[in-house]
Amino acid sequence: MNATGALGQYGERLAARRLGEAGMAVLARNWRCGRGGEIDIVAQDGDAVVVCEVKTRRTHGGRGDFQHPLAAVTPDKAARLRRLAECWLERHGGPPPGGVRIDLVGVLLPRRGAPVVEHVRGVA
Repeated sequence: MNATGALGQYGERLAARRLGEAGMAVLARNWRCGRGGEIDIVAQDGDAVVVCEVKTRRTHGGRGDFQHPLAAVTPDKAARLRRLAECWLERHGGPPPGGVRIDLVGVLLPRRGAPVVEHVRGVA
C-alpha cells in the first residue's frame, strides 16, 4: 500500500469512530459496486441508511495547494454517490423507512496536534 492509501485508511478509521460516537452503526466499509466506485462507509442512523464519503487531507502551513476535504464533493461526485447508494439499496432489501442520506466526513491531519474530524450531514 502506498502512502496515499495508508492516509485514506487512517482517515476512514477516524471517520468510522466519529460516526459510532454519534450513535450510528457502521454496516460496511469500502463497499464496491459494479457501477463504478466505492462507498467509503455505509452506516445506519436510526431508520436511515447513510452513505458516507471520507476525505482526508494533510495540512501544510503556508502552502497554497491545500484543498479543504469538505470541498471535495463535486456535482459529479455527488451523482456517483447517489448511483452507489441505489446499488446498495438494490442489494440490501430496498429503501429503509428513514430513507438514504449522503454525508461527508472530512479529516484534517495537521503537522502537529490531534486530527480534526468534521462530519457534515446531507451533503448531496
